[in-house]
Amino acid sequence: MRPGDAGTRLVLLGTAGGPSLKATRAQPANALIVNGAVYIIDAGNGVCGQMALAHISPRALRAVFITHNHSDHVADYGTLLLRAWTSGLKTPVDTFGPPPLEDMTRSYLQYMDWDIQVRMVDEGRMPFADLIRPHNLAGGGNVYKDGNVTVTATEVTHGAAKPAFAFRFDTPHRSIVFSGDTSRSDNLIKLAKGADILVHETLNPDGVDALVNGFDPGNEALRRHIIEAHTPVEEVGEVASEAGVGKLVLTHFVPVGIPDIDRNELWAQKASLHFQGEVVVGEDLLEIF
Repeated sequence: MRPGDAGTRLVLLGTAGGPSLKATRAQPANALIVNGAVYIIDAGNGVCGQMALAHISPRALRAVFITHNHSDHVADYGTLLLRAWTSGLKTPVDTFGPPPLEDMTRSYLQYMDWDIQVRMVDEGRMPFADLIRPHNLAGGGNVYKDGNVTVTATEVTHGAAKPAFAFRFDTPHRSIVFSGDTSRSDNLIKLAKGADILVHETLNPDGVDALVNGFDPGNEALRRHIIEAHTPVEEVGEVASEAGVGKLVLTHFVPVGIPDIDRNELWAQKASLHFQGEVVVGEDLLEIF
């Protein structure tokens, strides 16, 4: 453990919502660093590069938690594990998420088998598969515990993405809840009761038409999914207030990059309509204290 590693740090690695290309934000991913050990929540495209920019050691990776299997949350799940291994990881990593996470893991091992086998021979690396321990989550409850964290999951509602999960991390220093993608959820409110920090996805419905028209005009099914499967920013404030959390962190912004819609002051203003605590408008690589 390096000097200063004691304690709990939260770093937002990627804060964009949705699978389309974004110029200003990376896909969803978060890092929780507790006493130097690293726990990743969601692994969207770009998570490895964001970890490098945040100076988070992949050798300290201990567990990965996937909220649901939409590609923007899981695209670099396998890449994260492989690059941790090629960066010197030697301790096992437990991974948790909805089915078929175990099959996805085995498929990735097969997909990259040529590279893995060559590196084991040429570079003297330990067997990659021996380090990865995937777990399908069948429901909520306590899912993981070690000397740093106790992790509790609950199911949330996210359209056809079933099951989808929110996670609560209780550390010796503070409690942090990640909503994952969800419409307004009573399960989430219960999970987040009294937490120090709630990291919650957010939607500004005023920008949905412009978002859809920007890359798939007339796609009513997409428009309906965006509206029905996410939580409007005003309701996010209500959720935080009902849960009695100390701080609300907005992330997974939908839409991104639309003038007069995607503005930090507007997100904060709308979230604060029903929440009197501190509101943080998330940014990639932002560390939350």
